[in-house]
Amino acid sequence: MSSEMNAYTIEEFGGPDVFERTTTAVPEPGPDEVRVEVVASSVNPVDYKVRQGYIPDFTPDFPATLHCDVAGVVDAAGENVEAFEAGDEVYGMPGGVGRQGALADYVVGHAGTFAHAPESIPLADSAALPVVALTAWEMLADKATVDVGDDVLVYGATGGVGHVGVQLADWFGATVTATGSSEEKRALARDLGADATVDYTQADVGTYVDEHTAGAGFDVVFDPVGDDHLDTAFEAVRPYGSVVTTESSEATDVDLAPMHATSLELGVVLVIYPVLAGRGQERIGAELETIATLVDKGVLAPHVDERYAFDDVAEAHRRAERGDFVGKLLLVAE
Repeated sequence: MSSEMNAYTIEEFGGPDVFERTTTAVPEPGPDEVRVEVVASSVNPVDYKVRQGYIPDFTPDFPATLHCDVAGVVDAAGENVEAFEAGDEVYGMPGGVGRQGALADYVVGHAGTFAHAPESIPLADSAALPVVALTAWEMLADKATVDVGDDVLVYGATGGVGHVGVQLADWFGATVTATGSSEEKRALARDLGADATVDYTQADVGTYVDEHTAGAGFDVVFDPVGDDHLDTAFEAVRPYGSVVTTESSEATDVDLAPMHATSLELGVVLVIYPVLAGRGQERIGAELETIATLVDKGVLAPHVDERYAFDDVAEAHRRAERGDFVGKLLLVAE
């Protein structure tokens, strides 16, 4: 194989047009690492926030190759790797501090951040899953305990994390109420498994709590959106209930007093922590194996709104920032 590869890199922070197609050396896997020939990646908010310079601590060294999610075929395995061999179809979340990302012909990552890809969907489509499915899984299976018959409210139900959250909560046996700002989004939420939907632009919290929980409040509020949604989550959840969120430290003005007033649990998920910390990466691979099994059982499927070539990464980022899509935006290697 050639010693060089194509990569889509940035030399500085900025708008979507900072991406450049460049040529760089093919990376070599070290001990405990695999090299994957990239088939596809996808766009997550963390990807464009890194590009914008909002989270510089997450940025690889310049020239930086971005993107966390990847699906592809194992090309080479380093020392001590037993779980994978050349030719295996995998998906994963290998990016992190000190690591270049997936917008390239090849990516290298810790073997623990990969899993065998689902067999029932195209390999490229599995690239739409890692960040969002891991986040939703940890929110509902780790930070909260969802039982059969629980009332679960899902904010952002047709977004990346939210559309997986609806499917998982439905599989756990919950009664799922999903929010959406348009009839198109609410219809998709119902198709994904929601029992009821709410137009949050028209109904206040008290109204949908009364309508869907007889005023008792939801057992779990699933919030991958943050901002003012976290405030309303505290209003919507029942006493002793759970709010699970991906909200970051940017939410400096969130009032946590309601948690104390009604003895709430708050679970916060940062799913990329193991790759940022450089330890515990096997947690990612183990959860991705579970998620692949659920996909193959028909429990879960990624909803891909649109597919872009890697050459069109700037347009994919512009669309992601506008937010005028549902599910995920996929980037497919040429």
